[in-house]
Parts: sequence; structure tokens; C-alpha cells
Amino acid sequence: MASRKIIDLNSDVGESFGIYKLGLDEEVIPLISSANVACGFHAGDPAVMRRTLALAKAHSVSVGAHPGLPDLLAFGRRYMDASMREIKDYTAYQVGALQAFAALQGTRLQHVKPHGALYNMAVQNINIWEATAEVIAGIDKGLILVALAGLNRDQIREIGERYGIRVAFEFFADRAYNPNGSLVSRKEPGAVIHDETAVARRVIKMINDGKVVAKDGTEVSLTADTICVHGDNPAAVRLIRGIREALKAAGIEIKPIGAFL
Repeated sequence: MASRKIIDLNSDVGESFGIYKLGLDEEVIPLISSANVACGFHAGDPAVMRRTLALAKAHSVSVGAHPGLPDLLAFGRRYMDASMREIKDYTAYQVGALQAFAALQGTRLQHVKPHGALYNMAVQNINIWEATAEVIAGIDKGLILVALAGLNRDQIREIGERYGIRVAFEFFADRAYNPNGSLVSRKEPGAVIHDETAVARRVIKMINDGKVVAKDGTEVSLTADTICVHGDNPAAVRLIRGIREALKAAGIEIKPIGAFL
């Protein structure tokens, strides 16, 4: 777990495709400490990957791979009946592609964070976290696995130790939580939070108290190393600025996870 006075601030970026622009990368990236870059399966393409890495490098933002399911049409948010072998292959393919673009720019990847449905499938099936950890360890044991804080925390940490990699636990500032510590489905109203005051208050409560208020009003115990604000949230820039101001006021420093984990 990160120090109470240090936290990483991450966002999912590089999710445009061809002539289609998605997200606010130029505004968001200068405000975060770690960027999760789409690798072409759920979003992104080679040119977008290259430009996103260059933008992150220009602002001294650490970068990581954001591998998703091969489903551009639904932005990687539909569940797929994929085998563990297929998931390993999908992950290796995408991490390797972004790793190559990073090398061409004289930089290295910091972490790997599964995207969308793949991430949620892992929350429900611990074997997917293990498959991801196995691939990460085989590629580069310096890479950090980013996983949801809350559910299966001890099991995920044990997987990381077994494969010799670090695990960073993540809190979603702009997503509502269920009482069991999982994320409220995007199909439900209120799943995505757009109020910057509420989002900043949730972040400070999580860091200082180790708690998040679930959708039913109960408090869930939760501690995290990194905070995510989705780059495709129309309110992303406003939310991130609000979080940064709240963290500064509380004396909490923002650093990439690789600097303190």
C-alpha cells in the first residue's frame, strides 16, 4: 500500500482511432502522473499510440499498457468467452506493441492495467489476474500490475509475489461502488460520477480514512496506490483539477507508482 501522503493519479488515454477522436488527452495528460495507453484492440492504433507516448514523455508522465479485448465496435466493454490462453496472447500482443513504440522514443513502460470488460472479468475470476501476471513477469518483471483495490486483494498480492512482480491497487474516483467493493455497472444510473466536489471528497476520504461510500450508503474499507479518472469522461479535466487541488490542500503528493511502490 502507498504512503498516506503519496498517491499516483492515472487516466486511460490514447483511445482515439483513425480519424475518430475520443477523450481529452492533450488536456488530461499534463495533469496526471501515470497514463494507461490503449494498444489497438479496444481503441487506439499505431499512430495514436506513438503520439500518446510522445505527449506523455513531453510532460514527464509515466506510461503503461492498457490491453483490452479485441472489440473495437464496443470499445472493449462487452464480455467475451475467451480462454486463458487467448487472454495471455491478447495481453502479450498489446504490451509488446506498446513496449516497442516506447523503446523507439527512448522510454520504458511502467505498468500494465487491463481495460474495460477484461478488467471486470478479472475482478470476477482471479485466474485472469494470474494469467496477466504470468505474461507481465515473462515480458519484464519491472512492470507493475494495476488491479482493483477491494475484491481479492490478498489473493492478487500473493499472485504478484509468486511471479516476482509488484501490484498497485487502484481506486476509481469517478465510478460508483457496490457494497462488496466492486464497481457499479455502467448500465446502471449513477455509475459514473461527474460532480468534481463529490469526486475530490471521495478521494480524500479513501486516502485518509481507507473508506469509500457505496451506492447504498454503507462504507467499504478500501486503500489504494493509484487513483483513476477516465479520460473519456466529459468532465475529466475538471475532475482531475479538483482532485489535484484537494490533494495539495491535504498535503498529499502526486507521484507515478513506479516512484514509490
